[in-house]
Amino acid sequence: MSDHIPDAVIANPKTKYGNAKTSTRHFITQRVTGAINIVFVGFLAFIVLRLAGQDRPDMVATIGNGWIGLPLALLLVIVTIHMRNGMRDTLEDYFHGSAYRLYMLLNTAFCILIAVAGVAAILKLVFWG
Repeated sequence: MSDHIPDAVIANPKTKYGNAKTSTRHFITQRVTGAINIVFVGFLAFIVLRLAGQDRPDMVATIGNGWIGLPLALLLVIVTIHMRNGMRDTLEDYFHGSAYRLYMLLNTAFCILIAVAGVAAILKLVFWG
């Protein structure tokens, strides 16, 4: 049995399509993380320009500074949340049913892996050098 929903059902405004609370939370999360990413682009550009051409000890010292490393770790978490939501939109367009659930599980696991590995590396530099 296919999980495809006919276009006539979607076109009917009285038809309930999806979970309204989840969709609203997803919409707001996507916009808020996008706006925060725009704000952090200046910070990220500063870090990239500051570290351009530097050797490893200078990079470790810069990222190991709490005023640089902690916001960078926060940025990484926000970017992975935004990345997960963006991939969710793409997966919703192409997959349905159990395939969609599997790919969303893999998407979530990948985003968590990236966030945990990146934040752990940054926090290691901040707290242990």
